[in-house]
Amino acid sequence: MPICGGQERLRDENGKKLHSTQKPEALLHRVILSSTDADDLILDPFFGSGTTGAVAKYLRRHFVGMDADASYVDVARKRIEAVTPLAPEDTDISRRARQEARIPFGSLVESGMIRPGTQLFGPARRYQARVRADGSLKTGSAATTVTGSIHQVGARLQGAQSCNGWTFWHVADGQNLVPIDQLRHQLRLDRKSKS
Repeated sequence: MPICGGQERLRDENGKKLHSTQKPEALLHRVILSSTDADDLILDPFFGSGTTGAVAKYLRRHFVGMDADASYVDVARKRIEAVTPLAPEDTDISRRARQEARIPFGSLVESGMIRPGTQLFGPARRYQARVRADGSLKTGSAATTVTGSIHQVGARLQGAQSCNGWTFWHVADGQNLVPIDQLRHQLRLDRKSKS
């Protein structure tokens, strides 16, 4: 992240920096998007030139800023007054999979979306495994049994280091195969609607 410079750097009428450690807006943009949602409240007890407040207002967040230096408070206030917030529809962000509520595979079994004994299939039905009551999988004959999580069994069957079991394993829905990730997504939506 580059230091704050160019047109973004706040200066007085003589070209002198208004704050010696002004932070770049791009830095606060990243921090605020990754840790808050629209309408959340952000506290910055070392407000300085008001970068946090300017970016918070732009991204439609509320903020409280404090600084011991009254001259910085005036600079921040003027800076923030000049900011136009984004339209509400432009502040919606896509959630990455890691940001979604964690749903273990066993939750699909506990909820009854997948029952113990259900046959799961790998791509093109090349691999098969049975779901056990604890949410683990078992595949193979007595001599070649493989057991473990959806990820471990998928990886072992392919001879791979790792496997995303959510996209690897499918459940039969008539003649079609449905990725178990779709069931996880449905359970996540069900839980969200109940909260």
